Amino acid sequence: MKLLAYFSEFLADTVNLNQTRLGLLKDRVGAITSTLKTDSQIGNLYRTHIPQGSWAHRTIIKPFNNHEFDADFLLHMEEMEDWKPKDYLREVRAAFKRSATYKEKVTKKNRCCRIVYAGDCHVDVVPYITLADGREVIVNYADNEFEDTNPQGFTDWMKEKDGLANGQLRRVIKLLKYVRDYKQTFRVPSVILTTLLGERVQTWHEATRYSDTPTALKTILADLDAWLDLYPLMPPLPDPSCPETTFNHRWNQDQYGNFRNKIKLYSSWVTEAFDEDDKTLSLAAWQRVFGTSFQQPSSVQKSLTASSGLPTTREARAPYEQYIEEFGFNWKGGHKVRINAQVLPKAGFRHGSLRRLRRVSTLQSLHFTITTDVPEPYDLYWKVRNRGPEATAHGQLRGEITLDEDRSRSRKETTSWKGQHYVEAYIVKDGRVLATDHHDVVIN
Repeated sequence: MKLLAYFSEFLADTVNLNQTRLGLLKDRVGAITSTLKTDSQIGNLYRTHIPQGSWAHRTIIKPFNNHEFDADFLLHMEEMEDWKPKDYLREVRAAFKRSATYKEKVTKKNRCCRIVYAGDCHVDVVPYITLADGREVIVNYADNEFEDTNPQGFTDWMKEKDGLANGQLRRVIKLLKYVRDYKQTFRVPSVILTTLLGERVQTWHEATRYSDTPTALKTILADLDAWLDLYPLMPPLPDPSCPETTFNHRWNQDQYGNFRNKIKLYSSWVTEAFDEDDKTLSLAAWQRVFGTSFQQPSSVQKSLTASSGLPTTREARAPYEQYIEEFGFNWKGGHKVRINAQVLPKAGFRHGSLRRLRRVSTLQSLHFTITTDVPEPYDLYWKVRNRGPEATAHGQLRGEITLDEDRSRSRKETTSWKGQHYVEAYIVKDGRVLATDHHDVVIN
């Protein structure tokens, strides 16, 4: 059984970090940045600060057994031509050491300075620089090197995937983080867990596959288990917003192999709890996953409110729009495909990765390509969907699905109409859809 009200209360009372502590976190970050902005040595280098990780993605959870929770933010600094990469981290630490408030709280890590509030939380301050050539980088202190990053691109990607999953992806990530911390049977960095779960969100019957929290949890875990089955050895784990950067250095084969086994086990437990028709037996099965904190809601009113979710539907269909589910294919899943979008050069305009640029002007050219782990041969289908008043007024909402007949595995488009549009790709083999991806295209 779904036990929707049980999930609602479990998330609200046990999993989610409460608003009081989130407010305190915001105040602490404000105090930290004020100290840095007024520091005599690096105050002039401060540009801004940007929440990242679980805090930015709204997937931060309450620490288990009153352990510390953590939050990260990027400290955007001016580039110093005569500084080596490690100098940025060294100088930020020195600034904290000059502060009476933070000198006993700061610890230097390989990519950040950590401010520890004993018994409550720690805040990781990550130096972040935009270099003269446009690269966005953080610092690897041990190697004295810059590492490419795209923090806003990752947050946008996460928001995009959560939207496809009808707002359920964030809840699934929180639940899996809770399982990780509660059971302590597997280890996985939050950024890797977020990437693995987000990549499983597919443009296939989204209204039913992600209709509510337990359904989305069952669906995403099953799809993750199917994908992990393909890889006994840890595959490359690229940052979805920054493909040249991978997360593999944050994990190892033993941890990956154990995670793979545990996901298979917990996916089977979730399916068993979901499919059980007897309420008492279903509750016992859910408690095998989450523990006894997953329990009957404390009030009838809360239970009724939690059970009455909003209907999940797609946006209004465009005149010529098609959906891949209507092509007679079956869903198989288990693989992945990623759309890579490049804004092509044009005099006077920015160009490069659309994930980095975030948006594009009208009358520019876009080049879409894909990467996938589906072995050839396979069929690739594209969908381009326009939105907004300009496309509507000109009868250009589009939405048709077309086969990549020349097998170029690429597509070119021109940005004609302002609005938030999207492109989707579907990989089909032997009449089964093995993977899909979605890429927003914001034109202004």
